[in-house]
Amino acid sequence: MAASYMGKCPQCGSFNSMVEEVVHDEPVTKSTAVRGLTGRSTPRSIGDVSSDAEDRIRVPMEEFARVLGGGIVPGSIVLVGGDPGIGKSTLMLQMAMEMAAQKRVLYVSGEESERQIKMRALRLNGKQELPKNLLLVTETNLEIILNHVNEVKPDLLIVDSIQTTYFSNMDSSAGSVSQVRECSSQLRELAKSSGISVFIIGHVTKEGTIAGPRVLEHVVDTVLYLEGDRFQAYRLLRSVKNRFGATSEVGVFEMREGGLVEVANPSEAFLAERMINAAGSAIAVTMEGTRPILVEIQGLTSPTQFGNARRTANGVDFNRLLLIAAVLTRRAGLKLAEQDIFANVVGGLQIDEPAADMAVAVAIASSWRDIPVKADAVLIGEIGLAGELRMPGQMPARLREAQKLGFKIAIVPKALRKAEPYPNGIEIIEVRSIHDALNAALKMPDAPKGRKAE
Repeated sequence: MAASYMGKCPQCGSFNSMVEEVVHDEPVTKSTAVRGLTGRSTPRSIGDVSSDAEDRIRVPMEEFARVLGGGIVPGSIVLVGGDPGIGKSTLMLQMAMEMAAQKRVLYVSGEESERQIKMRALRLNGKQELPKNLLLVTETNLEIILNHVNEVKPDLLIVDSIQTTYFSNMDSSAGSVSQVRECSSQLRELAKSSGISVFIIGHVTKEGTIAGPRVLEHVVDTVLYLEGDRFQAYRLLRSVKNRFGATSEVGVFEMREGGLVEVANPSEAFLAERMINAAGSAIAVTMEGTRPILVEIQGLTSPTQFGNARRTANGVDFNRLLLIAAVLTRRAGLKLAEQDIFANVVGGLQIDEPAADMAVAVAIASSWRDIPVKADAVLIGEIGLAGELRMPGQMPARLREAQKLGFKIAIVPKALRKAEPYPNGIEIIEVRSIHDALNAALKMPDAPKGRKAE
């Protein structure tokens, strides 16, 4: 608490986070009493609480349903965020039109007129008839929105966006910390007390986080991020919080003229334009939630023209690239000190897990030696500072996905612990160090022999 406004909070150190609150000396009345979810709450024994799982509402978009955990939970509140122009409103309007075939949907927009929304719906729906159960309204006043909900009684409510919605009893402007906190709390109460499923679209800051107070992400049940490069066709819908399903699940979409189209087999799509037998290209198998995805990792080395060599990473962690380059220089004998190194993940994906280390290292070594990687091989493994290779998790699932796409060889770390057997039909080359991995992948003379999985 401070007597005057300060740009930086002296306690947490964040900027522009202080909110003015007017304190009245009037006694608390019924109108200012603390709200509750049900009006009357009674403590009960945990054994008396019903444990029957509530049926989820089926979502026709399978990729969207995967991220939600299998469907929409009645009475849940979901926050969808993403960069401007990435396709948040397009995705939600597509979902609303498909859900309107079985449920009553109210789409509230504070950024577009009803005519603009219909123009986009006609573009997305093509020549098909627009659903009658999809109701549109342009409104930013939260009280009026709640009145519309009471009159329409929808099964699904979509608010686009929470930063344009305001509560008239507060003096601050829409999008402020206090307004976002109050509006999200009231929408949460609406969802929990009425059973209406609420979807909120949220803006993001230039750092990529949801704009507004951090409590916004704590209030909602599920937080989804729509990621991707606006200059790439693919979009990833990622779950970072889900009270009703697994986190880190991902749905893959492709942006086309008719909207976002589901990509049922992302691995095949990401490898469609791959150039076979090109130096500097390696295939990694990364896990996005429970789904294995094959991606092409490209590496390029070039003699530096300046005093300090450059390191450029696109789709992989920059610090991880520095670590891999140092290990290749120290443990594998590659002279990369005077080489500019570029690493790129094709398709605009962002890979954070260390299981792609071996593919990044082999792609860089392939470019430096100008020797192509075996075209039918995938590389899976984490690299340590001593040059050793470590086993990542869910290896059988990764190998099954590689086998399904026609790859014949898998170069993996040597298993030192008993685990689930590898699938049949794919040749497993087990290596202990990055030096052995380079020899196996680049057809060097002392390459270790592979074995058939038993």
